[in-house]
Amino acid sequence: MTQTLSTLGSDAPDASALSEAQLLDVYRTMRSIRAFEDRVHEEFATGEIPGFVHLYAGEEASATGVCAHLDQDRDTIASTHRGHGHCIAKGVDIKPMMAEIFGKTTGSCRGKGGSMHIADLSKGMLGANGIVGGGPPLICGTALAAKIKGDGGVGVAFFGDGASNQGTTMEALNLASVWDLPAFFVAENNGYGEAAASTWSVSADNIADRAAGFGMPGVIVDGFDFFAVYEAAGEAIRRAREGGGPSLLEVKFTRYYGHFEGDQQTYRGKDEVRNARENLDCIKRFRQGVTESGRLTDAQLDEVDAQVAQLIEEAVTEAKAAPVPGPKDLLTDVYVKY
Repeated sequence: MTQTLSTLGSDAPDASALSEAQLLDVYRTMRSIRAFEDRVHEEFATGEIPGFVHLYAGEEASATGVCAHLDQDRDTIASTHRGHGHCIAKGVDIKPMMAEIFGKTTGSCRGKGGSMHIADLSKGMLGANGIVGGGPPLICGTALAAKIKGDGGVGVAFFGDGASNQGTTMEALNLASVWDLPAFFVAENNGYGEAAASTWSVSADNIADRAAGFGMPGVIVDGFDFFAVYEAAGEAIRRAREGGGPSLLEVKFTRYYGHFEGDQQTYRGKDEVRNARENLDCIKRFRQGVTESGRLTDAQLDEVDAQVAQLIEEAVTEAKAAPVPGPKDLLTDVYVKY
């Protein structure tokens, strides 16, 4: 049986206590993810971006709500093939990210990883991952290291509804529980594993229902609501830091673009995406909530929009002008040097 936030503990973070500066940071992060993804969508259509990209637009509240509680130094995250949002929310610089997507030497991974393998260990971002279900086992490793060091660090694994059926994910959930690790598993259920509906491919009614089998709390949250994600994630992360063990959070929402760029999405219902954009959008809901409550003004949010737009424009311009890796780069970065 899935649990409510209250069953995790009584000291859940209160989203209403976020300061003006914190709210602006939250909005900047979500707006940056959206603007980044929308621009990548446009640029990919020109043919200048090599490989595939899987866009995170529509899911911004999840990465932002979780990573708002994480430290750059002691906390780590593992991502998925749809990882741009997680990267930005964890603090990876946007300009090197854009350059990486364009396959340039100024990229986060010097143009060798591309969209599905952006990483920045200095920010605690272990990397996007082209292997479905590849992230949860990595997080068990970083969570074990944090437990041994006793530094209060937490490992967070983001994975999708498709990865929820992978053996690697099941083994990681079991290991985290057996070893009582400071780990947090975030199942981002956007409704589809590629073209298969999660309502068909996941045997349980909810991914979070599976938490009971591993002796950990399982919570479902509205992924269109930043404040709901923030509070649920904050409580699970607090528990992990204080030795309470792992938790599983299922975030339910939808993605605005196809599984990959070029996906015609014929498996989706008529007006499904349009309805989500118009009536459920997490950024619209956040903006409406904070302005109607008087916590932020439209002018403040418009200023953030303009700053983000300028940053994205600069990132694309610089990425296009940067050099591509040459033959001399082929054998560099192959082995770690200690």
